[in-house]
Amino acid sequence: MSKAELNVFVNGRHVAVLQSPAGFEHYLTYLHGTPPEDFVSLLMPVQSPSWEWPNLHPFFQVSLPEGFLLSVLKEQLGPHLGASPMDLLSVVGHNMIGRVQVSAGSSPNPQLAANELDGLLHGESSREVFLQLMSQYAASGVSGVVPKFLTPETKALFRKGTVSTERHIVKASSDKQPLVGLNEHLCMQAAKATGFAVAETVVSDDGQILVVERFDIDPLTGERLGFEDFCSMLGMGAEQKYDGTWERAARLVRNYVPPQGRRASYEQLAVTLLLTHALGNSDCHTKNLAFLYTGLEDVHVAPIYDMLTIVAYDSYADNPPGMSIDGRKSWTHLKPLWQFMQVFLGIDPPRQRELAELVCTAVAATVPELIQRMKHTPGFDAVGARMLWHWNAGLNRLNERIQIQVPEMTKLTQEAGVMEPSPPQKFATARVGESVLLAPKRGKKPVRPS
Repeated sequence: MSKAELNVFVNGRHVAVLQSPAGFEHYLTYLHGTPPEDFVSLLMPVQSPSWEWPNLHPFFQVSLPEGFLLSVLKEQLGPHLGASPMDLLSVVGHNMIGRVQVSAGSSPNPQLAANELDGLLHGESSREVFLQLMSQYAASGVSGVVPKFLTPETKALFRKGTVSTERHIVKASSDKQPLVGLNEHLCMQAAKATGFAVAETVVSDDGQILVVERFDIDPLTGERLGFEDFCSMLGMGAEQKYDGTWERAARLVRNYVPPQGRRASYEQLAVTLLLTHALGNSDCHTKNLAFLYTGLEDVHVAPIYDMLTIVAYDSYADNPPGMSIDGRKSWTHLKPLWQFMQVFLGIDPPRQRELAELVCTAVAATVPELIQRMKHTPGFDAVGARMLWHWNAGLNRLNERIQIQVPEMTKLTQEAGVMEPSPPQKFATARVGESVLLAPKRGKKPVRPS
């Protein structure tokens, strides 16, 4: 079978064919007799006519590799890797999150099994173990290809990486985002303390590697659940992930979640939004919100995932929130946030206060663990101090709506003997044609690093 035609599977059952005869329009055609419950996407129910899209359907497009992973795939697979979206999908389609798999063969390849979790979590060179795992992941999509060690040139491109294995999603930090694994783990611990559904995480001893337990697998049956992020549900490509709005996210819940589960999903969405503001997660975009389901009757908002204080890093320090409310992206102008919760989520002011207090209390309860990590994890002092500053700012902003005791961050850090909370660096907007090598003029802010 050519790469212009791929087989599509739902929980191992062959249900459809994906075709792009000329390399432009793409067609998803269900096999005759496919039962309605074996739909590939909520946007593409089982039907006789093909589902046509001018390029690769968003459901598949958001799973395509990019950045460092794409570089690794090119190095590992060489001539085995074509350039078209269908070629890329044929390589990574067996490792998609959710119940759908794609393969050029008559059955999907088995998912990569991570046998090196101990080395990742407790070894002295966790990043090297991760890069080996990434090599295995890249080679697993083409039969007969043996994983190779990455060249220094490819390793030099590394900024961040994510690998999906049979039971886990493994993420690694880089020099550009040091200890981002520990950063995300602490934010996920704060999210977990709210009592709402959250992906379970474990962080390596050195804080560089984060292992996330996959929540798209039924713990009782082991069967894969349907998973669709809001980026694809809105018909957008991955490059448009910041173009979504919270209003459009709420409409997706209204349109696809059954009435009996809608309130719970609205509140799951609300807590995600509040955590985003409390923690300073400017990277909360449409790919970080999703639906989870076994079928149409139980579609619901997925557990919280990918929550971190990304503004603790210079490259993101002055970024606004990832998604707009009422046409604006603002950390400080919160009146539209409360109006959104009431109008679009149906959450009245008393319940808004309860949820805000729940989030603030959960974040405050995580501060002692963050401070302990600053004491005992080498290199985390500066990142942790930035995180504390943003958490303090976020809690105080949400405290306009409620009144809880915000921890005295400076006092806590002084008592623990660690770096005090520090505000983010302020950067100037880069001017076209101006070299980043030039020293800033006296009194002028430096240009933000890329």
